[in-house]
Amino acid sequence: MAVKSADLVRDLSERQLAMERQLGEVAGAVKALQARVAELSQPAAAATPAAGVNAAAKEVVTPEILVVITAAVTAYLGKKVRIRSAKLLQTPRDVVNSWSQQGRAIVQASHHPRIRG
Repeated sequence: MAVKSADLVRDLSERQLAMERQLGEVAGAVKALQARVAELSQPAAAATPAAGVNAAAKEVVTPEILVVITAAVTAYLGKKVRIRSAKLLQTPRDVVNSWSQQGRAIVQASHHPRIRG
C-alpha cells in the first residue's frame, strides 16, 4: 500500500508541474495579447477626429460607398441593381431623446403575444 501512495504522490506532483507549465504559457499568451491590444489601440486614438470637426461631414454617403454597396448587392442577388438613394441611419448611441426610445420600447413590447391561462 505504501508503494501505491508513493506512486499517487509522484503522479500528482507531475500533474501539478504540467499544470504550472501550462499556466505559465497561458500567462505569457495573455501578456502578448495585452501588448498587441495596446499597440493596436494607440493609432486608433491618434486617428480619431477632433471634437471641432463638422458632424455633417461624417453623415455623407460618398459615391465610393455607393459603388461598394451596389457591387455587394449585385453579387448577392446575382443580377445588376441600381441604388436610387442611400442614407446613414442613426445608431443606438446617437439616440439622445429618451422619449422616442421609450416609445419604441412600448411598441416593441406590444408585439409580444400574451399568454393567458
